[in-house]
Amino acid sequence: MKNDKAHITLTAGGAVLARMKAIGVDYIFANSGTDFPPIIEGLAEANAKDIELPNALVMPHENAAMGMAHGYYLATGKTQAVMAHTNVGLANCAIGAINAATEHVPVILMSGRTPVMEQGRLGARTVPIGWGQEMRDQAAMVREASKWEYELKFPEQVPDVVDRAYAIASSVPKGPVYVSLPREVLCEPCPGDAIDAPLRMQPVRVMPPKESLEDAARILANAKNPVIIAQRGTGTAEAFDRLSSLVDQWGIPVVQYWAIQLALGTDHPMMAGMDPAPWLKNADAVLVIDCLAPWSPDIHTLRPDCKVIQIGQNPLYSRFPGRNFAADLSLTGETGDVIMALADALDRHHGDHREMCADRREKVAAINAGTRKKALAVADAGSVDPMSKAYVSRCLSEAIVGRSATVFSELGCPLEPLSLSEHGSWYQEPHSGGLGWSFPASMGYQLADKDKLVVATMGDGSYMFANPTACHQIAEALELPILILVLNNNEWGAVRQSVTGMYPDGYAAKTNQMPLTGLKPSPDFTKVAEASRAWTAKAERAADLPEILRRAIAHIDTNRTHALVEVTIAP
Repeated sequence: MKNDKAHITLTAGGAVLARMKAIGVDYIFANSGTDFPPIIEGLAEANAKDIELPNALVMPHENAAMGMAHGYYLATGKTQAVMAHTNVGLANCAIGAINAATEHVPVILMSGRTPVMEQGRLGARTVPIGWGQEMRDQAAMVREASKWEYELKFPEQVPDVVDRAYAIASSVPKGPVYVSLPREVLCEPCPGDAIDAPLRMQPVRVMPPKESLEDAARILANAKNPVIIAQRGTGTAEAFDRLSSLVDQWGIPVVQYWAIQLALGTDHPMMAGMDPAPWLKNADAVLVIDCLAPWSPDIHTLRPDCKVIQIGQNPLYSRFPGRNFAADLSLTGETGDVIMALADALDRHHGDHREMCADRREKVAAINAGTRKKALAVADAGSVDPMSKAYVSRCLSEAIVGRSATVFSELGCPLEPLSLSEHGSWYQEPHSGGLGWSFPASMGYQLADKDKLVVATMGDGSYMFANPTACHQIAEALELPILILVLNNNEWGAVRQSVTGMYPDGYAAKTNQMPLTGLKPSPDFTKVAEASRAWTAKAERAADLPEILRRAIAHIDTNRTHALVEVTIAP
């Protein structure tokens, strides 16, 4: 804050914003409505009184607001805020809240509440939607995805409520919280003396007991056939590097099954592909690193004597009613912190197992080299017309080689053919499956680092779910130079795969046009992007894709505006 607030009074609407800035919130991703007059007046009031506020960004759709807050957290590790309009705006936030909850992403989600009073008080109902948008239980729309919820009752509560929201969202296990903001309360004056005070409620950090770490280290050190399954990365760049050296030293294969974030470089000798089946059948110890579903019980089985260690912010994923994976030992905490502590414990055992580790490493590396070679060969074989998703990944990998880049994929480019070796270089859509995530999440990530090359890859259905007109408007308005690849196969490919997986010889699999999966006729997606002055191109032939990607990236490097490439791929 620039001024002493002891003698300044703000409206509660302005105080909410000022308090968030004071405790470290950089951005409020906002979609305003008729409940926003005290918020907008508060912004203007704070500016007139020289009070620092978070950057309030206009979001033409709430799904984009939630996705950008999600992506900004992935880039920075900092909790951000989303502000929406009463129940209808909150409804549009619900998918993003579900995604954030599944992935332990902290977000302070706020929405207005329809005025209670019909007359006689500043902020009372003034238009018919004041009646039409009232609900008995507005918070119910996001309750299952929220760690905590509250409705602001009095203006003097602002500092305490904002602090509690931030602390709970940012505590392990992290996740979204929801605060309802009635219009009448936001219109009332709020004392300014506590607005810029230090955060009075610190987030909770958790670490497993030393004895549990030692037990886990002993299990892994004595295992003949240990395997690691990772889905949500390693938490930090330091832990990423430590895990890379740890598995190399111990000769432990790492399977990235349905990976959401990168835990190990795709070219690392211990990178064992995406399929856990060949490793689980002989495993006598499995280390599960932050996995909602580390394998599929319907098709994968463990030895009866196999020990399972699960680590992460919430290793048992208690928010989900049905999840019955074994956990002989659970290590709870920030994933990066636990990896570092477990690695230290394992170091004390390595001297007794050095020869065994060296022999195992040699065998595992040989198997993994064959797996990697096969994956790249499959990708290269997709260089036909129409091309495969794996081939698009291969071309993208070659286009970004040698530079720091982050790839987002939502039913877009698969991970296996890419060559990635850095923490934070890969993010896939949340396992909750709320579509329309990749485009806005990549923009939130780019907002945190405009000099980095950020690539959003998605299917044609995912692109349409993202409300692309709104997202392109944001990309242009905020000057976010992302590269967007829309892999267009004119269908819901994930739905087709699910049907053929369950009924491989069924009637649907034999039809030329599977029911409820087609998206023909396809829109011309380049025209949507061109409406917001994006650079665009179509890649209909496999031979043309490498040069088109080169030109798209050159445009971004030179002009610093976003680019879209629509790629025709096979069903």
